[in-house]
Amino acid sequence: MSSSTESGLPFKPVYDAADLADFDPSVELGEPGQFPFTRGVYPTMYTGRPWTMRQYAGFGNAAESNERYKQLIAAGTTGLSVAFDLPTQMGYDSDHKLAHGEVGKVGVAIDSVDDMQVLFDGIPLDKVSTSMTINAPAATLLLMYQLVGEKNGIPGSALTGTIQNDVLKEYIARGTYIYPPAQSLRLITDIFKYCKAEVPRWNTISISGYHMAEAGATPAQEIAFTLADGIEYVQAAIDSGQDVDEFAPRLAFFFVSRTSFLEEVAKFRAARRIWARVMKERFGAKNPKSMMLRFHTQTAGVQLAAQQPEVNLVRVAVQGLAAVMGGTQSLHTNSFDEAIALPTEKAARLALRTQQVLAYETDVTKTVDPFAGSYVVESLTDELEVAALDLMTRVEDLGGSVAAIEQGFQKGEIERSAYAIANEIDSGERIFVGVNKFTIEDEEKYEPLRVDPTIEEQQVERLAVLRADRDNGEVSRALGELRKAAEGSENCLYPMKAALAARATGGEVADALREVWGQYDPPDAF
Repeated sequence: MSSSTESGLPFKPVYDAADLADFDPSVELGEPGQFPFTRGVYPTMYTGRPWTMRQYAGFGNAAESNERYKQLIAAGTTGLSVAFDLPTQMGYDSDHKLAHGEVGKVGVAIDSVDDMQVLFDGIPLDKVSTSMTINAPAATLLLMYQLVGEKNGIPGSALTGTIQNDVLKEYIARGTYIYPPAQSLRLITDIFKYCKAEVPRWNTISISGYHMAEAGATPAQEIAFTLADGIEYVQAAIDSGQDVDEFAPRLAFFFVSRTSFLEEVAKFRAARRIWARVMKERFGAKNPKSMMLRFHTQTAGVQLAAQQPEVNLVRVAVQGLAAVMGGTQSLHTNSFDEAIALPTEKAARLALRTQQVLAYETDVTKTVDPFAGSYVVESLTDELEVAALDLMTRVEDLGGSVAAIEQGFQKGEIERSAYAIANEIDSGERIFVGVNKFTIEDEEKYEPLRVDPTIEEQQVERLAVLRADRDNGEVSRALGELRKAAEGSENCLYPMKAALAARATGGEVADALREVWGQYDPPDAF
């Protein structure tokens, strides 16, 4: 067994009081719900109520995904999380040539406010919190959601949820960016301002380490590069004239939870402590809510295997428990069949049941911060904090997160980590149960869920009907106002909402901004 953590830190076989000789609980821990929030952002944590059980789902067309959402709500999920297909994520309509073959495949296809209306048909938007995993076109999808709410008599002030809206990590690890970094940051700060005025209960960004971890980042790299991105967003908002305590309470984060249980618990604690100090000491935040690192967690998709897929149920349970012990505010547990295809209804329900067992059949919710004072967890927390701060300093030395992205630094560091992990699996040094050890021959065939191949044709037909039915002159005028706002300093979301209300498509909105801002062309790795 390796004697080091996933972050390359030394892992001792025995920890004792000597490992915490310099540890001052009054400084490093505090009380739950108090600065620096190491022990959790709320005084009672899960003793008051469990975390939000938010299952990530979306596939095919809006009607199919709507049916899955209703199944999840009936099964007891307490929050929805929307997966969009790649064309939607990249700002292309389903009839664009680059969308061919990808419509509805990894998420739901949403081309217009009409699709969004179908997606949430029969779901009370004033009672259900919705998270949307969307980045470059985040403003577009948020405004579609708001328009659906308003059509159903629900004002923006009653809507709750989150848009991921974290474009910087797209340049680092995922690739669904559209515009260059400077213009993307401008759009994000426009969203901050718009939501403060129009959708005040909405979490305006979910600063994400999850995708970096899926690309190969270590736990230390995950929190370092995520918090460095957070610093960039906060600075951009301040530079746009906003007061830190006006927008910071609506910031949220998104992390992975791996099977490396102890290090994951320590990672979440270290991330809270670093962020609290950054917000207080660097940005002068005075509102305690501005210093709280509130986060959603998803179990590690990259650690799931297509071989012996039922073993993934065990992996997900361990990962989910690590997230809970680390103090997550909401959790998505992956379905055991996700390494093969989109989750079946049964697999999605089993994933939710995993959370419900953790919440209602174990005793982990009966005390706040069960690992406080643990020799190994406190020691790992300190070491991860030091390692992450070192990486954050390196990003700062390169000129900040955007400058480091433009030089390929984060991407290069993550790629090196991913390469090392792949080599360890290939050599057998890292055991992957059912993949490179404990394998079986003649596995039972698993029948995956398959997306209807006619989805793309259906969406193309819907778009043709939409364009024939709407007032195209009004759409053209509204898109012209959006281009004018993008060229100047006006908040882009107001003319964008008008265009979407006139039934402009998501692709048309993205194209209007592409005309003004251009598209991003990434550099080679650092």
